[in-house]
Amino acid sequence: MAENIQAATDGNFEAEVLTASNTKPVLVDFWAEWCRPCLMLAPTVAEIAQTYTGKLKVVKLNVDENTASAGRYNIRGIPTLLIFKGGQVAEQVVGAVPRDHIEKALQRHLA
Repeated sequence: MAENIQAATDGNFEAEVLTASNTKPVLVDFWAEWCRPCLMLAPTVAEIAQTYTGKLKVVKLNVDENTASAGRYNIRGIPTLLIFKGGQVAEQVVGAVPRDHIEKALQRHLA
């Protein structure tokens, strides 16, 4: 994992995502090891984390290891990207989409 991407877990989700999203938007990448599209999207997520350092927090959550958080947000298909702002889901992007699609969604939530 890139140094500017943290791992979210069921145990730290509250602090790393919900509380953190009160100060800046948090992009959560819901993924799994066996998911080919997730692996294809990973470099794009890493680039976004690099580009928006200081403006956006990026975390990855492995759905196989953290079923409670995935279930809480009704993650049915992966990859799914959720953008949290103010402790709430502000936007959802499903699938291995192009970077510009993700950035358009982000722009709506960056100050």
